[in-house]
Amino acid sequence: MEYFYAPPGSVTPPSLTITGSEFTHMTHVMRMREGDSIRVVDGEGNSYDALITSVTRQAASCRITSRTRGLHEPARALTLCAGMLKNPSRFDYLVEKACEIGVMRIVPLLTERTIPRRAKTDRWQKLCIAAMKQSGRCVLPRILEPVTFREFISSCEPRALKYIPHEQAKIPLTPDRTAGDGPAVVCVGPEGGFSDQEVALAQEAGFQPVSLGARRLRTETAALVACAIVLLDEQCTPG
Repeated sequence: MEYFYAPPGSVTPPSLTITGSEFTHMTHVMRMREGDSIRVVDGEGNSYDALITSVTRQAASCRITSRTRGLHEPARALTLCAGMLKNPSRFDYLVEKACEIGVMRIVPLLTERTIPRRAKTDRWQKLCIAAMKQSGRCVLPRILEPVTFREFISSCEPRALKYIPHEQAKIPLTPDRTAGDGPAVVCVGPEGGFSDQEVALAQEAGFQPVSLGARRLRTETAALVACAIVLLDEQCTPG
């Protein structure tokens, strides 16, 4: 079934409306018409099966036939904070794939070794919309504005599971399956990694340095490997 995105304001049960770029994709690319069935997600955890009832020049009206909450979403809310990268396309890739894996929130980090770059928050949010639909999710991950490493560390929720992959760490990343469904945070450095001072600061804030194996990984690779491990075996609502 084809997935489309409609923000909460476009959903008024028992109906919903598809507009904008989603409407263009629906009618001009997918060639969908009245009577076709679609699945619509609102980015806030709701998934709707719907039937297209009318199509005008600018919008499609749909009748909701069923609603599912939390479709394909992991039980654990995972935040990925990652050092901004010198190559913007690599950070684009990181954002897109992190969304597909199941990350709930992405925080671009400004660290001691970060090369300053202009944040592309709007572009990253659009990538997340596409990745949310492609992966069958119903929650749209939030992309925050860049913050300094110290600011982020000081604002972390105390009860969260906190991991910071580091090449000198000896303990492999093995999530605590007895910790319930509380939140988790994965913190990954930029090119060159975190400084020793940053790692020490993270440890003081309750982060556990962990190893992702013997091979040295790029930032985006390390981020995706770590997130996949944390979310492995997480229970999701099936479609």
